Amino acid sequence: MKNTFKKNLVVALMFGTLIGYAKDNTKSTINNNVDDNVKIVFKSVKKGQALTIANEKGLTVYKEKIKNTGNYSKTFDLTNLEDGLYTTELEKDFESVVTKIRIKDGKATFLESNKKKIYKPIVRTEGNLVLISKIALNNKPLSVDLYYEGNLINSETLKSDDGIVNRVYKLSEVEKGNYQVIIKADNKVYTKDITI
Repeated sequence: MKNTFKKNLVVALMFGTLIGYAKDNTKSTINNNVDDNVKIVFKSVKKGQALTIANEKGLTVYKEKIKNTGNYSKTFDLTNLEDGLYTTELEKDFESVVTKIRIKDGKATFLESNKKKIYKPIVRTEGNLVLISKIALNNKPLSVDLYYEGNLINSETLKSDDGIVNRVYKLSEVEKGNYQVIIKADNKVYTKDITI
């Protein structure tokens, strides 16, 4: 009974934390200027977050760490890029803001209908417990691989019907050492190293 109550309390606290981050008021705008330059503006960015522009094969053509907290604005000349689809991604602490760009004949068109937020998984530890939470509004599954000293000890696919994925793993109290959690979700790989 105590363990069930404790587990429900942990899940409730993690859910509250996720919802708190989901209410973040970051807004972004992207403007095409007359001279074919592209201006990207994000409000409420934080120092250390990253902006990446990548082609449809995943090759990064531009990456920058945000240097100042506040508003971000930068004008890009994308006319020298090859025709095709590109992705701009602002990587934040607990989410990424992703927008698609189509480059054709040196002109950029933003596909605002493809703009989306991707919520990152949160991995925390409490003693020998590993707690994983993720907002999955698209209800797509995520895979979790757990390694101990480089050896795979657990692998599973987690699904959610209500938009939230929660999982708690209890690690051995006897086997101290280096653990690694690898989570695959939303065509991304997230890694967390843990030492117990």
